[in-house]
Amino acid sequence: MDGEPSGTRASDRERELVVERLTRALGHGRLTLGEYDERVAAAYACVGRDELSKLTDDLPGRLW
Repeated sequence: MDGEPSGTRASDRERELVVERLTRALGHGRLTLGEYDERVAAAYACVGRDELSKLTDDLPGRLW
């Protein structure tokens, strides 16, 4: 369909996993509170897995 992101659609559980990872990064001082808030909002708005992975690309470890 036109206008839809390419790639695999993200599940609610995958969004939650990203938010959990962001929360750990905040706790470890890798994100500021502002960055955390922005990324969490973006995670819940993401449609595709590729969008989700971009939110944690600069954090250590692997997402999937």
